[in-house]
Amino acid sequence: MEIFDPHSNINFLGLRKVSVAISALLIVLSILAITVRGLNYGLDFTGGVLVQVSYQKPVDVGEVRDALAASGFGDAVVQSLGGTRDISIRLQPKADPAAVVDGEVKPDRVAADVLKSLQARRTDAQLSGPPDFVGPQVGAELRNSGIIAVIVVIVGIMIYLGLRFEKRFAVAALASEVHDTLITVGIIAAVQREFDMTVLASVLAVVGYSINDKVVVFDRVRELFRATRKAEPIDILNRAVNSTLSRTIITSLFTGITMAALYLFGGSAVHGFAITMLIGILVGTLSSIFFACPILLWLGVSKKDLMPVTRENPELARRP
Repeated sequence: MEIFDPHSNINFLGLRKVSVAISALLIVLSILAITVRGLNYGLDFTGGVLVQVSYQKPVDVGEVRDALAASGFGDAVVQSLGGTRDISIRLQPKADPAAVVDGEVKPDRVAADVLKSLQARRTDAQLSGPPDFVGPQVGAELRNSGIIAVIVVIVGIMIYLGLRFEKRFAVAALASEVHDTLITVGIIAAVQREFDMTVLASVLAVVGYSINDKVVVFDRVRELFRATRKAEPIDILNRAVNSTLSRTIITSLFTGITMAALYLFGGSAVHGFAITMLIGILVGTLSSIFFACPILLWLGVSKKDLMPVTRENPELARRP
C-alpha cells in the first residue's frame, strides 16, 4: 500500500537548516518547561493515601470516579480489585485539606471523607480495611528508576545501531531519541499533564516506536548506498526518506488512530498513556523525516562507511 510515490524526489534535506533549527528551538523550550514549570507528578511518584472500598452489589469503576469527582476528588486513581465489588482508591493528601493536621496526613480522615462521598451515591459502600499512607520516598525511588530505565533504553538502542550499521548511525539515532523524548516530556510539562507510571510507560514506548522508524530509514540508506555506484550522500538520504515516506505515514496514522480510540473509549485511567503516545508519534514521525537524516548528513556518512569490509588474503595477492 502506497499513498506517496516511492520514486518521488521531494527535497526534504533541502530544508535541513530550517528543520534542525526548529528542532533545536523546541528542545530548548522543552528543557525550560521541564526545569521551570516541572513535571506534575502523580500519586505514583509523590505518595498518598490508599483506600479500599467494597460494595454489596456490583459497581462500575466509572460510577465510583464520578462520585469522587462530584466531591472534589477528581484526581483520584480508581481501580477494580479483580471483581465487580471491590475497589481500590488512591489519592494525594492535598486533595483533602481537612485531612492534613499540623503538616501530618491523617489517613483515617481521608478514608472517612472518601466513604462519605461514595455513600452519597450508593449507600452500600463500605471500607474493606484500614487506609494506608505511602510516603514520597517510595515515589522518589520509582521516579529515579524510571529515569534510569529511559537512559538504559536509549543507550542500548545506540549500541545496537552502532553494531548493526555504523557509529554515525548510532550517534544520529541517539540525537533523534533525545530529541523525541525531550520534546514529548517537555509538552507534558508545559501543559502540566499529570505524570504517573502510565505516562512513564508511554515515554518508553515512544522511544521504542521512534527508533523503529529510524531503523527502517537507515536500512534504506544503507541499501541505496550499496546499490548506487555514483551518488551524493544528500541524494541518497533524500531518496531513502522519499521511498519510506508512505510506510512512515501509514504506520503513524494507524497507530495514532489506535491511541485515539484508546483515549476515547479506554477510560480516564489510560488517558495519560494515550495522549503521550499521540504526542510521541507525531514528534517521532516528523523527526524521522526532518531531523534524523540531516544529522546523519552532517556527520559525514558516505558509501565507504557502509561497504562490507574484506580481509586481505596473501594467497590471492600472489596470484597473477
